[in-house]
Amino acid sequence: MTIRWGSYKARGYYDELLRVAGKPRPAAAALCQYLRNLTDKEIESYKAAADMAIHIMGVTFTVYTDEEGSIDRAWPFDIIPRIIPKSEWVKIETGLKQRVVALNRFIDDLYHDQKIVKDGVFPAALLKNSVNFRKQCIGIDPPGRIWAHICGSDLVRDKEGTVYVLEDNLRVPSGVSYMLENRQVMKRVFSDLFENQKILPVDDYPSQLYDMLAALSPRKIEKPEIVVLTPGIYNSAYFEHSYLAQQMGAELVEGRDLMVDKDDCVYMRTVDGLSRVDVIYRRVDDMFLDPEVFNPDSALGVSGLMRAWKAGNVALANAPGSGVADDKVVYSYVPEIIRYYLNEEPAIANVPTYKCVTKEDRDYVLEHIAEMVVKPANESGGYGMLIGPQATQKELEHFRKLITKDARNYIGQPLLTLSTAPTLVGTRVEPRHLDLRPFILTSPDSVHVTTGGLTRVALRKGSTIVNSSQGGGSKDTWVVDDEGP
Repeated sequence: MTIRWGSYKARGYYDELLRVAGKPRPAAAALCQYLRNLTDKEIESYKAAADMAIHIMGVTFTVYTDEEGSIDRAWPFDIIPRIIPKSEWVKIETGLKQRVVALNRFIDDLYHDQKIVKDGVFPAALLKNSVNFRKQCIGIDPPGRIWAHICGSDLVRDKEGTVYVLEDNLRVPSGVSYMLENRQVMKRVFSDLFENQKILPVDDYPSQLYDMLAALSPRKIEKPEIVVLTPGIYNSAYFEHSYLAQQMGAELVEGRDLMVDKDDCVYMRTVDGLSRVDVIYRRVDDMFLDPEVFNPDSALGVSGLMRAWKAGNVALANAPGSGVADDKVVYSYVPEIIRYYLNEEPAIANVPTYKCVTKEDRDYVLEHIAEMVVKPANESGGYGMLIGPQATQKELEHFRKLITKDARNYIGQPLLTLSTAPTLVGTRVEPRHLDLRPFILTSPDSVHVTTGGLTRVALRKGSTIVNSSQGGGSKDTWVVDDEGP
């Protein structure tokens, strides 16, 4: 099992750690040398130590199956980190900040004057048929006119090494707790590596999240009451909800723990009586937030919550309605959105995208569907999509019918040859495809991007599906200072 980079083959791909003939990229040189010097026994012991740390720390994720219902599983983790040089990361960070600023202006415009629609840059028909546009939010002014306070934008790199934004997650983006836990595991297992390399930290995320949420408080008090609203223990991201609440020193609550009084303020039920809540970091979807306004049968939300938010007595992050920009068809317009609101060219490109809602693009997708990836507008987790080159004729025909029936709901993209990274597979090191989800925090006064993010790995050979629910795992992401002392 000893790692010998000369026998490692990732031909036809851009590898994140290695160049041709097993030569490390400059930022990864020290790591590769360190790994090369390990014995089989040492590698086995490090892997076992990582698995034990994950078990002790209780890092799990939930998978839903038709046969067994929900199952908690240990977080699948690879001990070989992904490395990004700081000089490259600075450019990526700039592009992510640009993107989230433009998207927040876009969302705010849609709930107010809709200038981008009136100017013909964004089609009125797309807005009319958006399943995530909330009429209940029209005219509301959240603090600083910020709607998407926490954004997770998925990045991929193609075989030429070009970085693209694959999609934006603006409703209730998840995964940041795993980024933080990955780093804790690596510090436990490879503490000497952190002493000898300039790896930029990610540990400040909980404090950054707390500061961002506190800045939204309608009451300008020293210590506002911040709560994390969870759907409960059966939600697939419950581990993250409880983890972030604990790290921030915030209360973890369910809908039944909160109430809205006659003064249109939100209160938390405690053993000492009612305590006013200033900020809610909600991990509950819009339609279940307030049975008074959305789904009347919801038992997950808080009756009257929208009244309290509209009155300015409580802040909600992310704001209801922010999902209007969390749509893969809207995603295809983000370059135009950046140009419209910021008068700038996008610093990070989109993956080339065909909008099936337009006849020309739809005809192209239908004709070339066997070569493309087809995605529904609002699915997540890798579900509901078609990977043309891997599909059967029956599946291709099925998707042709779906597109013809509801063109607004689909986009087509070329199948990118995603970058790879060395991954420990049993007793071998093999290339596996991966993506990256950085997290961007936006307050009225600042925009903060995590240093790196959650690297997700397709652990199945040849697969490009990185989601943990479909066999994916993760790596720690090291942004390494390559600019000298």
